[in-house]
Amino acid sequence: MTTDATTPTDDLTSATHDEVRQQPQAWRDLHRVLQGRGPALRAFLDPLLARPDLRVVFTGAGTSAFVGDIAAATLRRPLRRRLESIATTDLVSDPRTAFAEPRPVLLVSFARSGNSPESVAAVQLADELAPEAHHLVITCNARGRLALDRDGSGRSFVLLLPEQTHDTGFAMTSSFSTMLLAALCAFQEDHLGAVEQLAAAAESVLERTDAVGELLDPLPHRVVHLGSGPLKGLAQEGALKVLELTAGRTASFHDSPLGFRHGPKSVVDDRTLVVVLGSADPHTARYDADMAAELRADGTARVVHVGADGGFAVPHLDGLPDGLRAVALAVFVQLLALSASVRHGCTPDDPFPAGTVNRVVQGVRIHALTGGGDA
Repeated sequence: MTTDATTPTDDLTSATHDEVRQQPQAWRDLHRVLQGRGPALRAFLDPLLARPDLRVVFTGAGTSAFVGDIAAATLRRPLRRRLESIATTDLVSDPRTAFAEPRPVLLVSFARSGNSPESVAAVQLADELAPEAHHLVITCNARGRLALDRDGSGRSFVLLLPEQTHDTGFAMTSSFSTMLLAALCAFQEDHLGAVEQLAAAAESVLERTDAVGELLDPLPHRVVHLGSGPLKGLAQEGALKVLELTAGRTASFHDSPLGFRHGPKSVVDDRTLVVVLGSADPHTARYDADMAAELRADGTARVVHVGADGGFAVPHLDGLPDGLRAVALAVFVQLLALSASVRHGCTPDDPFPAGTVNRVVQGVRIHALTGGGDA
């Protein structure tokens, strides 16, 4: 049953709602964690990053993979080195391609529970196939297999996030944003100075929870998220959140503003909401504005330009690169998906009561690596 989409205030009482709202405090708690573990983390990372032959590969499954997409796109420019994001779901199914280069690897694993079969297997495959593998595990669960297996093991560092980020709800929310912030700060220590700014930005969005929900009036049957550069990863996460929390009742899509014209724009009709995630880069922002203006001129879809003048403005983000902006803007896409879930009559903490989709993936068989292909 679909709830009345004209209701001004949604009943958002759930663990998922609490976990969305706790994010500013979780980031402040992360700041303390990183201050305490900073010297040990630097002692692990700095010698590795000084090696020109080192590959840095970010990995995770689903939402955790999008953390890697955003982090890699954010850090390439300031670190001036190649950073890759390869989902564990790709790495495990085709490991010889993922580790084709005979170079040492730093595998940065993102994991809410640390118990996903692909996450555990990806680490093992790196050890087996890379000539020299090092591991940075960023996880929310001290009792997960990744944390337990890698804590204290050679060539590994486990960065355990504040306990509350181990979300109990179905969807990853505070785990997503806090893992992303942890990665950005781990590789660029000066990003720690942005934590209060990000918390203030997120709190300004949380204060307008009702206004975010009203963007769904009337309830769309399709939602599109668009973003460029690091924000493309957030667009993908926004699309997944809508799909997950509405149990597929709302079809969701993602793309870049430029890429959207090349066929995917076909999805737009008069029951489509398009979310354009505004970039802080002046060059990139022109393409965001062009796409938003074009869609409005078409007169079909409803368009919300997030973080832009004349759209859904988010204060306190001035001067921050898009990767850090994504941490705060994650709160917007989560609130939108949560409100859509409630309006569809779903239970956000358990949108799939039949168990067809699960909080921690089930049913995965990890197959032993056998002969075939290149050795």
